Amino acid sequence: MFGFLLRNVFHDRRIIRASSSYMLFYNDPSISRLSNTSLRFFETSSHCQSFTASYLINKFGFSQGSALKLSKFLLLKTLEKPDSVISFFEDKGFSKSQIKTLVTKRPQILELDVKNLSPKWDFFLSRGFSSSDLAKHLTKYPTCLARSLDKKIVPSFNFLSNLVQSDAKAVKVLQRCPFIICHDLSSCVIPNFNILLENGVPKSNIINAFHFHPNAFMCNSDNFKEIVKLVKEKGSNPLELKFLFAVVVVRQNSKSNWGSKFDVYKKWGLSEEQIWEAFLKYPYVMSASEDKIAKTMEFLVNTMGYQPSAIAKHGMVIRRSLERQIVPRGLFVQDLISNGLAIKFTLCSLFDASVERFLKRFVYRFQDKAPELLKLYKQKVDIAAGGKYKTQRIRFRFNS
Repeated sequence: MFGFLLRNVFHDRRIIRASSSYMLFYNDPSISRLSNTSLRFFETSSHCQSFTASYLINKFGFSQGSALKLSKFLLLKTLEKPDSVISFFEDKGFSKSQIKTLVTKRPQILELDVKNLSPKWDFFLSRGFSSSDLAKHLTKYPTCLARSLDKKIVPSFNFLSNLVQSDAKAVKVLQRCPFIICHDLSSCVIPNFNILLENGVPKSNIINAFHFHPNAFMCNSDNFKEIVKLVKEKGSNPLELKFLFAVVVVRQNSKSNWGSKFDVYKKWGLSEEQIWEAFLKYPYVMSASEDKIAKTMEFLVNTMGYQPSAIAKHGMVIRRSLERQIVPRGLFVQDLISNGLAIKFTLCSLFDASVERFLKRFVYRFQDKAPELLKLYKQKVDIAAGGKYKTQRIRFRFNS
């Protein structure tokens, strides 16, 4: 009632005419004392917010607008506590930009006591984090510093370590999924582990997949069950590690994204059955973005002359970098062929090989006949990096 009265009676610190009943109520001495107290509170809060905003501007270089937004979540009264927190992070090797990011993501961190921060820092170091990696981890997810060490952080880390069977793997999981430390894994991850076990997936495979893709397991168990059912019904073998990666990729796509990616492949003449076959053989064909899929198909079909069905059978090429692998290697090999070199290659040997292996097979073996080949290959890399995929064929002379 009092809050309602204030909203109707006060406006820009001026008294607005109200009804006689409200005025009678307002004239009550006890209410008058309350209103004076509230006004002092508002004035104090306004002062603290202004002080906080000024501190954020002077200390971190925030704009006035950003500082005012952050000050809504943080009310500083003195310099002592925020200065001590900043000194703590500086002493631990955090850069200025990292500390600014911490404050941006979690401004309340400046109100924490350093005596509570230090034990948390020491705990993470004792379990396998390096100082630099821990700084990066906490910058990504500073919220964990506000959690209780004994009641939340230690039990969660221990549970995670037991789950993946080592502290080192637990550290990797946290680096890949920082917020997992603040979740109850027994209720949000273990049910999904059990769903996989019930479908015949080996425990070692589950742990391996969770180690690399913990985010995929952080979902509603009913949704996860439907994903597992879909992948199994499409013919993927639960005993193979590929089954889990198929589950992970489906989990990482929304229904709309999944449908849109199917549509991109269909535009290049692939049937739904061919797309599913490609996915089950190499699940990551559906982890690339729609734009990446479209550009890769366009280059391989229109520039290289491959049939879409051949690309579907060697779906690993979709995951390769256009700028570093697909375009420079494709253009280079086309130049070799146009200059009369009879070379045999497959999609795998051309795009899946390491740089060293590619150079050995397609460049170094011909250098005695055409010493400029390495220079030509580097030129193709530069062309691809600049996004200029269409270029004139370069003629070079072979030594007799």
